[in-house]
Amino acid sequence: MKMEPIETVEPVVRIQGLNKTYNGQKVLNGVDLCIGKAENVVVLGKSGSGKSTLIKCMVRLSEPDEGSISIMGKDIVKINYQELNALRVKIGFLFQNGALYDSMNVHDNLAFPLRHHRKHLGKEKLNAMISEVLENVGLPEAGNKMPAELSGGMSKRIGLARTLMLKPSLMLYDEPTSGLDTATSKEINQLILDMQRKYQISSLIITHDIACAKMTADRIVMLRDGAIVAAGTYDELNKSNDEWIKSFFN
Repeated sequence: MKMEPIETVEPVVRIQGLNKTYNGQKVLNGVDLCIGKAENVVVLGKSGSGKSTLIKCMVRLSEPDEGSISIMGKDIVKINYQELNALRVKIGFLFQNGALYDSMNVHDNLAFPLRHHRKHLGKEKLNAMISEVLENVGLPEAGNKMPAELSGGMSKRIGLARTLMLKPSLMLYDEPTSGLDTATSKEINQLILDMQRKYQISSLIITHDIACAKMTADRIVMLRDGAIVAAGTYDELNKSNDEWIKSFFN
């Protein structure tokens, strides 16, 4: 059973002994997890299994009770706030709803992180970067659209485009296919793969959608009651005799 990627260099993410308790209930229970360079790791589990808490701890929106989280060689539990903010710039986060600013058109939504973090960029360079990411997500003509004019799938694509503006080394996807129909979900899954291959991005994909896991995962880890209880490729886990694991694949 493959709990970690085979690595000759330090992985992009290394989590060891991660514990988190809320209101007396253990939400994460001794989680150990590594993500290699340009590797897609899917965390599969039912609602309440600790998936979202894992992501929150990884960007320190929630402080772990015990354990270490190393991202790109930095222990995020120990670094100061300035170092943490610098690291967060290298981490892309795709929320369930796309999290676009309703009062801005698509172009200005994409420009926002660049204006905040790359203030030296001229207008021509900024516009060229926006055109590139819109092309990458298959929406080259969407710049003048408002978020209210976008379908759910388009909103997810633009949300992904905005995270790509800062060229992240690590992507965190929180239920990327939630609320989408089958065809649109497949398009988003393909986009995740395309971005992995084009930019060599490492990704953690939180989902309960087995079709998403099958299409995007290099490796799947299964979270139950805050603990990783199984890990492997889709094909390996699909052959498991464990009744709980089989319930995801049937």
